[in-house]
Amino acid sequence: MSKLSDKDWKELKKKLIKDGRFEKFILGDPEKEYVDSRGMEILRLHATDFVNKRLAPAEPKNDGRQTPTKGHPVFIAQHATGCNDRSSLEEFFGIKMGKELSKAQVEKIVDVILLWISEHMDG
Repeated sequence: MSKLSDKDWKELKKKLIKDGRFEKFILGDPEKEYVDSRGMEILRLHATDFVNKRLAPAEPKNDGRQTPTKGHPVFIAQHATGCNDRSSLEEFFGIKMGKELSKAQVEKIVDVILLWISEHMDG
């Protein structure tokens, strides 16, 4: 499923836990039901679409305010994983602001979002 190595995921998780965001955000029952009813492949499509539209441009519209904190499991996961705006991507992933994201970077971000959702479906 994921192209992200276990080592990279563990290192990123440590940073996110230290920052406090990894466990600050949770999936409520409606979000869990959404995931269960749609499945992870549909969520992958949603996450890819959101990242391409809201984060991938070199200068995203409303950067810093483009990702809601509720309303979709992917939005919640984006905040929990530092994938919600370009300054967070720079802080947690080392992806410089002002440059369009590559396809590989988008795929890595989507993998991180889906890993967080998978881990939080049981909790």
